[in-house]
Amino acid sequence: MTGPVRPSVTLKLATSLDGKIALANGQSRWITGEASRQAVHQLRGAHDVILTGVGTVLADDPQLTVRLPGYTGNQPGRVVLDTRLRTPDTARLFEGGGPLLFVCGADVPVHTRAAIEARGANVVSINRYDGPHTSLKAAIEKIADLDGQSIMIEAGARIAASAIKHDLVDQIEWFRGPMLLGGDGLPVMAALGLERLDEAPIFERTGVVECGADLHETYTRKRA
Repeated sequence: MTGPVRPSVTLKLATSLDGKIALANGQSRWITGEASRQAVHQLRGAHDVILTGVGTVLADDPQLTVRLPGYTGNQPGRVVLDTRLRTPDTARLFEGGGPLLFVCGADVPVHTRAAIEARGANVVSINRYDGPHTSLKAAIEKIADLDGQSIMIEAGARIAASAIKHDLVDQIEWFRGPMLLGGDGLPVMAALGLERLDEAPIFERTGVVECGADLHETYTRKRA
């Protein structure tokens, strides 16, 4: 018997023209404009699951819901990679939306899990790690077990890099605002550890449209 098919994975990026997601002090609202944010809501509605990390939760306090005028479709599930379950109980994730799942490490205390579950979320533990962090690849396998067939990653540089490094990304939706933040800005992606150009993953640009003052580019992974 074969296992579940790996879900399709989209990586959503929102950056300055020079690929930065925030100033050095963390300020990021708003690098892209309202039209781009509306397009992101539409993308959320087209996916089963939105995946993020606890770093994004702590920095931005997102809801990860579809908030469009007149929207009556389903809300995507939300998955948070939170190795030590540091998400505060005041997080806006708990205020409503699709099903909420936290993926944590295997050594999280029972009472910590119970506090998250008391807010209406589900918690699963994984004993596979990328360094000190819960394995993104293992989390995506867990989502497949739960019948999530399409995932959009909205996260920070570390998770974005992990998704690319492990060749999990099938498509990139990249929104670029018309500003430059410079070398002291925070990069969109952490290190990939590449030593040769022929090791670099290749993506083909399959679409580009103006989105207000921004550009919305779509890239598809080219695999041999």
